[in-house]
Order: sequence, then structure tokens, then C-alpha cells
Amino acid sequence: MGFLDSLLGRSKPARPDLDQLFGLPSAGVTLEAALDFRSTGTGSVAFRAAEGRAFADVQADVQALLDAGQGPKVEVEVDSFGYTWLVCRTDPPDLSSLVTDLHAVNTTLQDSGFGPTLLCSLASFTDGTRTFALVYLFKRGTFYPFAPAQASGTTVEGQAPQKRDNLLEMQLRDLLKDDLRFEPELTRWFAVWGAPGLETRT
Repeated sequence: MGFLDSLLGRSKPARPDLDQLFGLPSAGVTLEAALDFRSTGTGSVAFRAAEGRAFADVQADVQALLDAGQGPKVEVEVDSFGYTWLVCRTDPPDLSSLVTDLHAVNTTLQDSGFGPTLLCSLASFTDGTRTFALVYLFKRGTFYPFAPAQASGTTVEGQAPQKRDNLLEMQLRDLLKDDLRFEPELTRWFAVWGAPGLETRT
């Protein structure tokens, strides 16, 4: 940081602590022991692609970057809000391998200039009935749980209403507080409707 920045009270943003992702396997052990939740084997990294870029171009560029660094293969999806998701899968589910892949994707994109566009990463878990994600906020270096509630009833358009299982989210935060660094500001626990790996089960 330069003298002028110091004088004016400006500071450079802290470099995201991607190593926080390596706390997820420990959290996975706690989840399985306490609540019988297991990794689905699906995780993803979300970023905002540059305006005007064709989907195929983004997909090709990202995979080329990962291939150059011997990174994992990813699937590319775009949600209804315009965010691009790079999806990693392990079959059978292997949370440690999945976390390594998510770390590699984040690092590759960050080092290739995509850092300002990176939003979050998530890993999903299920007990066979309920599914939730542990979401890592790239710029904050913190986690929060996002748990879609089980669908009950439909709207006029025939779609199930979108609701969160707030009780489960609070339970997960309290259970995993020794495994992960949780985001203290609840207003930053953003909903990630439609994120890969969060398909609800009926």
C-alpha cells in the first residue's frame, strides 16, 4: 500500500483465503456423524462472465485455462440470473477430491484475471431427503449454509414456491462453527436458487 493510500485511509482488499475451502472435509465428517448428511459429489464455482461473451467462448476459454494448469474437467452452466457456474463432480462422491478441484478452479481463474468476477463456491450435501449447500464467499473468505425448503404446494404458474429452511441453516451454523469460518452478517447469506447440485428431492 502506498503512502497516499495510507494517508487517505484507503487499503487494498485482502487476497481471498482459498485455503478455507480445505475445512470442508472436516465439516463433512461432522455432518455425517451428527445428522447423516453426506456429500453429493457435486460442487461449483460461480462467476459473472463478461458482457457480450458467447457461452461457448466462455466455456472454451475456461476449460483451456484449466487444461493448461492440469486442472479438473468442468461442466459449464448459466443460470436464469446470468451467472456462470463451473461444475465439478466426483463419482462416487469424494469430498476431499471435490474440494481440491474447487480450489484449483478458483486459483486458476483468480490467477488468470477472473478474480474480480468470482462470486462464490459451493459444495452440496444430502441425507436422502433434504439437500443443502455450504457456500463459500470468495471475497469474504467465509461460509454460510443455504438450505432450500421442501416444496409444498404450487403457485398460480404451477411452480413450487421458493422457501429456505432457516431452522436447518441455523442448526448447521451452530454444528459446524468449529470446522468453518462462518459469515457473521446474515444479510450476506444470499439465496442461490437453481445452483448446480441443489435439486430438491420429493
